[in-house]
Amino acid sequence: EVQLVESGGGLVQAGGSLRLSCAASGFIFDDFAIGWFRQAPGKEREGVSCISNTDSSTTYVDSVKGRFTISRDNAKNTVYLQMNTLKPEDTAVYYCAARVYYCSGYGRTYAYWGQGTQVTVSS
Repeated sequence: EVQLVESGGGLVQAGGSLRLSCAASGFIFDDFAIGWFRQAPGKEREGVSCISNTDSSTTYVDSVKGRFTISRDNAKNTVYLQMNTLKPEDTAVYYCAARVYYCSGYGRTYAYWGQGTQVTVSS
């Protein structure tokens, strides 16, 4: 059974921090890039960050650069998204997703998806 399970979401005040986790099982984790996407009500899905399976190279959408950090621990089949200096605009459901080898900004190219975790940032 393929599973991606997000955790760590919640309610936080503007300027605060959260760390999201994505725990994977049922596939060869080391062969996949893992991305984080988010979707707010009435808005389209947006790619937030991604980390490759090879050299752990990373990418970030401009709006989170300098605030968010993605990392992976292959021994634990887990990817993390450290979110600092959170803003109300970051409020969304956050999803992790897996894609063979390399990162892509197109969510439709990711094979596996989690169910999401809610992040709410109050002002």
